[in-house]
Amino acid sequence: MKVAVVGAGYAGLGTARMLLRCGFQVTVFDRAPDVGGVWSRTRRYPGLRTQNDKRTYAFSELPMPPHYPEWPSGEQVQRYLDSYVAVFGLGPVLRLDTEVVSAELGEHGWTLVTGPTRETHTFDHLVVANGIFSRPAVPVYPGRTEFEAAGGRVCATSEFVELEQARDRDVVVVGYGKSACDVAVAVSGVARSTAVVARRLLWKMPRRLGGVLNYKYLLLTRMGEGLFPYLRPTRFEKLLHGPGSGGTQVMLGTVQNAVVRQLDLQRLGLVPDGSFDQIARSTVSLVTEEFFERVADGTLRVHRDETVSELCAVDGRPHARLGSGRTVPADLVLCGTGFDQQVPFFSPDLIARLQDDRGNFVLYRHILPPDVPRLTFAGYNSSFFSPLGAEMAAAWIAAHLLGGLDLPPAEEMRAQVGEHLRWMEQFSAGKHARGTSVIPFSMHNIDEVLSDLLLDVGPLTKARQWLLPVDPSSYRDVGTRLLRRHGLES
Repeated sequence: MKVAVVGAGYAGLGTARMLLRCGFQVTVFDRAPDVGGVWSRTRRYPGLRTQNDKRTYAFSELPMPPHYPEWPSGEQVQRYLDSYVAVFGLGPVLRLDTEVVSAELGEHGWTLVTGPTRETHTFDHLVVANGIFSRPAVPVYPGRTEFEAAGGRVCATSEFVELEQARDRDVVVVGYGKSACDVAVAVSGVARSTAVVARRLLWKMPRRLGGVLNYKYLLLTRMGEGLFPYLRPTRFEKLLHGPGSGGTQVMLGTVQNAVVRQLDLQRLGLVPDGSFDQIARSTVSLVTEEFFERVADGTLRVHRDETVSELCAVDGRPHARLGSGRTVPADLVLCGTGFDQQVPFFSPDLIARLQDDRGNFVLYRHILPPDVPRLTFAGYNSSFFSPLGAEMAAAWIAAHLLGGLDLPPAEEMRAQVGEHLRWMEQFSAGKHARGTSVIPFSMHNIDEVLSDLLLDVGPLTKARQWLLPVDPSSYRDVGTRLLRRHGLES
């Protein structure tokens, strides 16, 4: 079977590794000149670092180098992914600098067209691994033409890769998530002025609570996941959230108070609205080192509960006008305003078969579309453990292609996905990346995928994960066990 994989980030590389082990003919396409997806040098904004520590952000079969810092830089992650390609011999199947411009499903498989030469390729199966951060969502601002005529520039944070472009300029960063705060700190060291315009403040977790307790012991464990009630809770989770059990709220309230004190949020006027449990609605944002210190010393200014209403020119110089009416100088506007989840090489008709009427992807286990044959998705289960989740999804895809999965009827799959999407919409207030985010229920998703494969890890491993951060290496033999089941060489 010939399989095409679109995307050479964590999900695409992990899928290629698994499918090659199973004997499939695999070709991986990526429009970037290097592997890495969001970690590619073409998308790596200044100040980019991981949110996970290096141990939990690695593939199960290959730990990150011991000399890496606990939270690696974007460049280090990309080098690690290069080493994954080298160690497992994936180089020959990579087609980098090759964008898939269209993919059409026919009676016998897929026809892919790649640009700019419009080369045609045929495959039996297609795996979409283009990532949930595929297209930056840059707001449409009135007055942009006048603003740019005055010398201003607008771009997404993922399109800003040269720090020197901010030197001695007035910079406005829109957003308050990870990329916005990361890039704000980076540019504030060289810019004339740096302002952050935040429509809504988010709760942020220090890497070390109280300067001592590593956050991974709070959120990267099954206990941390258990603080949030799941749609299908385990027996112990039912006890945690049962009648009269207020322990989880007490714990979250204690962490909230500690964060407010540690970051001096009250004095800075940056205490977010709402309670700390909102930190896990769609993603967890760690504190960018030096962010609040630079707010305190005036290097950074945060305009909270504000938006950019329009771009304009004042006395011939580019400015941004805020919703309050105030104008701020803005030679450069960097938008950390999220992403539109798109599969741009699919036709509108095919997209309609993949999504519900609210634009959510309808994917069983976040992998399989019930209504489109010969197609699977990898990495559409964004989580605290995205590399591990993508690897386990790759094993699921391999088992599916080998005929080793006992799947429910399409109607039942659609019903299960619909129930999950409605629940996640309610839990995350609609911030679940069109159905592709499983945060904070990362291990629940992995457990369900492995349950389908009948390859779950043992109870002792799960017991350790309640108190200790999940170690991806605990799952390194899942692929080997799958191969043995099907009588294939590992």
